[in-house]
Amino acid sequence: MTLEPNQLNLFPDVKPTTAPRTEALVMSETVLLKWKAQIFDYQQVVRESQPPQQTALFDLAPAHCDPDRIDPLQLSVRSLSFWRMPADSPGDACLYFIVDSAASLILYVGETCRSNKRWKGIHACKDYIASYQDLHYRYGMKTAVNAAFWWDTPVDRRARQELELNLILKWRSPFNKENWERWGQPFG
Repeated sequence: MTLEPNQLNLFPDVKPTTAPRTEALVMSETVLLKWKAQIFDYQQVVRESQPPQQTALFDLAPAHCDPDRIDPLQLSVRSLSFWRMPADSPGDACLYFIVDSAASLILYVGETCRSNKRWKGIHACKDYIASYQDLHYRYGMKTAVNAAFWWDTPVDRRARQELELNLILKWRSPFNKENWERWGQPFG
């Protein structure tokens, strides 16, 4: 920094310093296994329990967008690099799920109106997935993180987002910010 003549220097004795960097804390293998087991146990109870049935005076057709009828672990999975594939259109409205098929865990629930565009840009979940996979690799643990899509979703944005939130709260997916208080944020 060059001073002009007669210009006062407010910080003449201050030299730039850098704070010492501390090494990032890494979840131990035992803690990772316990974290995954807690999520698995919760999601298994949800999968095995029957939702309460409301009785009606009239026979009503079941709603196809009922969150209790959507099991992300029963959907066909695609590679996480699905978004790199060439596409003729921006895609369709859908709900998508990031699952670890090796552990039978639902890690993330999302919604989009443009399935072929949503993941092409910045998406924080990509970083969570990379950290999750890196930690598994470090400990020699098997993981199979994939994407699953549910296409029969409402086109209306608000209805789709409401369904997404219901599924996030139902499955308590750990990469969704709504559940960080419950599971922590070890990969973010």
